[in-house]
Amino acid sequence: MKIVRSRTNRKIAGIIGGIAQTTGIDATILRIIFIILLITTAFFPLAITYLLLTFIIPKEER
Repeated sequence: MKIVRSRTNRKIAGIIGGIAQTTGIDATILRIIFIILLITTAFFPLAITYLLLTFIIPKEER
């Protein structure tokens, strides 16, 4: 299954919502894990990865 950015389950760009829809894991849990990792990795590696994924992963079609 292809990962796409979610149009409905989004807070910023829909990346985590799209991953949640693809994997079947609750988006809230993924967002909490992302924030914990964001804090513990000194912000920049995950922030840059999230920004790159925003341009790489296509938007969900209607």
